[in-house]
Amino acid sequence: MFQIRPHFAYEKVINWFPGHMAKGLRIISEKLSSNVVRILNYIIIIYIPLSAINLKFEEIAGAKDRVIVYNKTDLADESVQEQIIKSFAKYRPNQRVIFTSANVDKNVKSIIKIAAAKAKEDSIQYSYVTVMVVGMPNVGKSTLINSMRSIGVHKGKAARTGALPGVTRSVAGTVKVLENPSVYLIDTPGVMIPHISDPINSLKVALTGGIRDHVADLEVMADYLLWRLNQFGNFSYVEKFKLPGPTDDINILLQAIGKRIGALQKGGAVDLNNSAMFFVKQYRQGKYGRYTLDDVSPEGIEAHFTQVVDPVLSKNQAKKLEWAKKTEKRLERWRKKGLLKGKNSFN
Repeated sequence: MFQIRPHFAYEKVINWFPGHMAKGLRIISEKLSSNVVRILNYIIIIYIPLSAINLKFEEIAGAKDRVIVYNKTDLADESVQEQIIKSFAKYRPNQRVIFTSANVDKNVKSIIKIAAAKAKEDSIQYSYVTVMVVGMPNVGKSTLINSMRSIGVHKGKAARTGALPGVTRSVAGTVKVLENPSVYLIDTPGVMIPHISDPINSLKVALTGGIRDHVADLEVMADYLLWRLNQFGNFSYVEKFKLPGPTDDINILLQAIGKRIGALQKGGAVDLNNSAMFFVKQYRQGKYGRYTLDDVSPEGIEAHFTQVVDPVLSKNQAKKLEWAKKTEKRLERWRKKGLLKGKNSFN
């Protein structure tokens, strides 16, 4: 009789933080601490809206304006957007949230408008605005930059794109995406969390393409995917691979996939690794519907922001307060010299 496992047993943490990421994170931090970058454009893949938040970016962002872009909305449950909007309104009211599918330019114009508005706020002090685009690997940063460039200045590709995580390996130069006012973007390498403490969260990141497949275990990813599809009541794999019925046994499914697609080794044995790869890639292409792997219930979101994100941000809040005090002292000196009237500031 078909039964779904009550829990997915997995204890190994999958971590992937090669040297180019450490270097990229250092350069990102240096640029953010300067006056070069005025807006941080933080791209998050929407089907893991919580697991894909890299707390390192939160630590180094300081007081920079942030636009949180949830990308690849065409691959996730649409109802998730409402929950995310509510959660940011409650826990991060000063951060703007935009939902995009960069391949079809959905809401991409909104990002350009935000940057343009920032440029117009103080066109005397700043003749242009530079936006830094950050995110974990394979969330669509370069694709988004190309979409913005196409819409803003009607030019083709400027950033290299690809399906493999880690295609952009260094902090690149600036790319102009708007003429008047002048808006530039800086592409950056996908930077993973240096250490993911939760095994299931690391598995989610790997399944959605944030970690190179050879680092993770494809058969384990396929097993987790099967378990989640069964949880969602999605048994479309049964008809697709001609199974007699739903199964909770990944070996049964991989055997059926291998025979169906011809993933066979010498002697006729099924190549389980290639079969698992086929199953996982189909999921990434949206072939099994639109699902979100994180718990986006009000309780799940509250737990994430209060137990995971806030302890990290508490350190950052102290830095922001110190920065605000220094800024106010500087403005007060300018007022005394008659260079600034009232309580206006450049922020």
